[in-house]
Amino acid sequence: MRRIVIALLLLAVAAAPAVAKEKVYGKGVAAREATPVSTVLAHPDQYVGKTLVVEGTVVGVCAHRGCWLSLASDVEGQTLRVKVEDGVIIFPKEIVGEKVRAEGVFKANRVEDTAKKCDATRDGEPEVQCTTVYELFASGAVCDWK
Repeated sequence: MRRIVIALLLLAVAAAPAVAKEKVYGKGVAAREATPVSTVLAHPDQYVGKTLVVEGTVVGVCAHRGCWLSLASDVEGQTLRVKVEDGVIIFPKEIVGEKVRAEGVFKANRVEDTAKKCDATRDGEPEVQCTTVYELFASGAVCDWK
């Protein structure tokens, strides 16, 4: 009997690494269907201000503070940045290559290279052109560690 128990324990220990572990960041993710990244990026203005769940493979992480990650889209070449509050959630560099689900509010950020305000003109100066950068400001994420 003792040999059977030992054999079962050894088998359980050997099988443990094969089981995926779920790592929760922040508030985690509500159990609902994810919107494909390609759908969000095809018509981003329709999603601004809405709470979304997205998922994808992590292709980049903030090397300085772990305050954002980039998720690969289901369309090659597309990515979506998932930003979190600095210091509240920290994504490790080792998460690259893992599958992540994230939930948060989709935002549009207007960005320019100069100190001028977007869409504003000054006396005698041309209108400043801005780029809109979209990102998910996440309250939580879940990673399926392999």
